[in-house]
Amino acid sequence: MGDDLDRIIEAMQNTINEDTRAAWGEEAYQRWVNPPNMGPLPDADGTAELKGTCGDSMAISLKFDGDRVGAASFETDGCGPSVVCGSLAAEMAIGKTAEELFDITGEMVLAKAGQIPEDHHHCAFLAVSTLHEALSRYMRLALEKN
Repeated sequence: MGDDLDRIIEAMQNTINEDTRAAWGEEAYQRWVNPPNMGPLPDADGTAELKGTCGDSMAISLKFDGDRVGAASFETDGCGPSVVCGSLAAEMAIGKTAEELFDITGEMVLAKAGQIPEDHHHCAFLAVSTLHEALSRYMRLALEKN
């Protein structure tokens, strides 16, 4: 019985994976199953966590190296598109100045994400809002130190 259940579960997972590849495209699918920049960022200079209207939470952390982002990470308890968009937002932040970070938009994340279904476009805006809030917190802390 256990072997039959294992085969059924494997078949279901394979169907989910293939459906996701077809709907999102290969690049977004790969980012979902192995998301770059996911996890905590020790000694971050700015971190924010926001909850989207869908109920997903997104956290983004930034570590500055001089006046540019040297490292960025994200965490989410959300769906696959939240993972993809959080990963892209963190990746897009690396190497940018504070001013350049504010230029990153949800539309830019969606363009890089590829085929994220329209009913999940809000994930990109949650990721960018969280990125901007992490930057704002970093800037407030920097002002308090001076």
